[in-house]
Amino acid sequence: MDMNQLHFPILTTITFLPLVGAFIVALISEKNENLIKYVTFGFLVLDFIISLPLFFYFDPTTYHMQFVERVPWIKSLGFQYYVGVDGISLFLVLLTTFLTPIAQLSTWKAIDKKVKLFNIVILLMQTGMLGVFISLDVFLFYVFWELQLIPMYLMIGIWGGPNRVFATMKFFLYTFAGSVFMLVAIMALYFLHHKYTGTYTMDMVKLMQQPLPHHLQLWLFLAFFIAFAIKVPMWPFHTWLPWAHVEAPTAGSVILAGVLLKMGTYGFLRFNLPMFPDMTHAFAVLVIVLSIIGIFYGAFVAMVQPDIKKLVAYSSVSHLGYSMLGMFALTQTGVEGSILQMINHGISTGALFLVVGIVYERRHTRLIAEYGGLAYLVPVFATFFMIFTLSSIAVPGTNGFVGEFMILLGAFMSKPVYGIIVAFGGLFSAVYMLTMYKRVFFNKVTNPKNLGLTDMNIREWLYLIPLLVFVFWIGIYPQTFLSKMRVSVDHLLKQVNRTTAEANVNTTQISLTKTVVVKKG
Repeated sequence: MDMNQLHFPILTTITFLPLVGAFIVALISEKNENLIKYVTFGFLVLDFIISLPLFFYFDPTTYHMQFVERVPWIKSLGFQYYVGVDGISLFLVLLTTFLTPIAQLSTWKAIDKKVKLFNIVILLMQTGMLGVFISLDVFLFYVFWELQLIPMYLMIGIWGGPNRVFATMKFFLYTFAGSVFMLVAIMALYFLHHKYTGTYTMDMVKLMQQPLPHHLQLWLFLAFFIAFAIKVPMWPFHTWLPWAHVEAPTAGSVILAGVLLKMGTYGFLRFNLPMFPDMTHAFAVLVIVLSIIGIFYGAFVAMVQPDIKKLVAYSSVSHLGYSMLGMFALTQTGVEGSILQMINHGISTGALFLVVGIVYERRHTRLIAEYGGLAYLVPVFATFFMIFTLSSIAVPGTNGFVGEFMILLGAFMSKPVYGIIVAFGGLFSAVYMLTMYKRVFFNKVTNPKNLGLTDMNIREWLYLIPLLVFVFWIGIYPQTFLSKMRVSVDHLLKQVNRTTAEANVNTTQISLTKTVVVKKG
């Protein structure tokens, strides 16, 4: 059994502590709703505190996986319990432990039915999401990938809006279809590795180093591409997202935007880029074109939305288009910007869903036309909403600016035309967000139903302040985050280019019809 540098199974602890919390919550009486909320919140906060050493003890000078734990699982099949993090997954783990207690705290008033089950669902989802980001065994990755689908399915289906059944079915069918493609590709990788080396393994690190001929890379790249493109979601695989966001309760939208969508972008970084380098280069232009279409499509559709939450949902399609663009620009700056954009999107869009949830709790409507003049009635709330709006449209000094600027720079380094075209995407983003803000918060108060609105309470301050801190922390000093991911991103790009050369050398030696030994170098 391998043990990490802390001599403590920290990744296992943070992954399964929420599961323990779910078991304890299950033992509490349904009638004791306050105790259920406090216990759930306590477990999620404890999980975040325990995860903090990952940041402080992470060694930014190496690309190797850290905090590794490895235990044989099913030896005969080559399955193992193998977990660890590098500079790519580190902040996604921390983002998950950071956002989930915030999302849970936001539900204390909004969720008033099946409170016990709702909190159990959140805790189970936390385990599934963390498992995806720490898994270094592909089978384990797939198990956690599927595990987190069920809680989100329940969250939308039970506590969602009036069209929750349709939204749930669409969410399930899209993501399940993606999972089928991924499962087939995983099995193909598994058997191909055995064919070439004589050993069965699901070790993700070993599979990354397995050179494959071009025609196999093509089919496997496409299978993983469909699975992850649905999850991101990229245009044109995005149609399930607005329904899921609009119908989900606030906590569901925050977790969906903040963490679940990142599993798609993370999947590209873990599978498509390092395992299929030739196809990564071959499909880079197509993926960039789809990303650019997504950036503009999301912005244009957001402009005409009458519902604030749906507007924010379509803005996600646009923002994640930036992340995919930076990734497939295949430059150091672009990929770092892409990872930072994943974190930024989790913070900014998660915060926007929270503030939309706050006003919805008071008025039970999200229609822009129902509001106007809120800046005079609830000035503190208006200030928070403005800051998160500015971070979403990437104003300098906020987190969004750093991520999008790095992506534009990385895209420009790849091909100047990409950077020039996408720069206009930011303009359209500002148009729809600022127009919405003006209509909701400025002008005269014309709707008497808004006169009774109250400003933010202590609980709402508590869960928005941490997000505010990160908006400015990343916006002013992003080096804290970039320094931890730099070496891992550098290795990823070297791996893509080096493996391309190896695959070319060995293509003539690899055959599906006979077992061969792959010679490197």
